[in-house]
Amino acid sequence: MVVSAEEIDAYLSSVEERKRAALDELRRVILEIIPAAEQCISYRIPAFRVDGKVVAGFAAYAEHLSYLPFSGSTLATLAAELGGYTRTKSALHFTAEHPLPEWLVRALIDARLGEIERRGR
Repeated sequence: MVVSAEEIDAYLSSVEERKRAALDELRRVILEIIPAAEQCISYRIPAFRVDGKVVAGFAAYAEHLSYLPFSGSTLATLAAELGGYTRTKSALHFTAEHPLPEWLVRALIDARLGEIERRGR
């Protein structure tokens, strides 16, 4: 379901201020890296779609924030770069006090876009 940026703003407005600030910055970085991305809600969280495929998303939880590549294999391909983070197969956890650095967000997006491209062949 495609939604406007205002609906993602509404999601963020329900998040406590320090977490919201970190997610606002992550959103800015994602849109800087993929400016043509379509903002959407996927699985009830803010996400970013390129050519119909969701390539990135984020969410706020009680104990942490999450970056979601919408793939069960993206994080595994970057295991060496993710050594200081907790994660699941499909979510990278971080905190407002220690947000994801831009270089890592770029690497995550590049890895996800590469997966999509390889599957499209």
